[in-house]
Amino acid sequence: MANIIQPTDAELKILTLLWRHGAMSVRQINEKLNNEKEVGYTTTLKIMQIMLEKGLLTRDTELKSHIYSANIQETNVKNKMIKNLVNQVFGGSRSNLVMQVLGNSNASLEEINEIKEYIKFLESKNKTEE
Repeated sequence: MANIIQPTDAELKILTLLWRHGAMSVRQINEKLNNEKEVGYTTTLKIMQIMLEKGLLTRDTELKSHIYSANIQETNVKNKMIKNLVNQVFGGSRSNLVMQVLGNSNASLEEINEIKEYIKFLESKNKTEE
């Protein structure tokens, strides 16, 4: 996980679109980005060219319109970003991160129950590993 490049905010938006919708052209990505905030086509193209050079994307040149895909897994990116956040902001304490997140939001009863179930899962997993 150490060699995973941490994407910039703009790169992360593009990767998220590709993870959610699959392979797309620059124009398709640009249209989806413009649903949230106006972004010029050439800006999107330039960012995607940089991402291709970094190895974050792959490009299929078989068709007239080049089709781009994410070349990095969503879970790997999220894991690295969370690890960096925990280490840099919370001094390595995962519990401080969780308490901060839960304390600063209005978690629904459903979300709280999901968290409880996950904690039970982790507890049982730890018991079987001992």
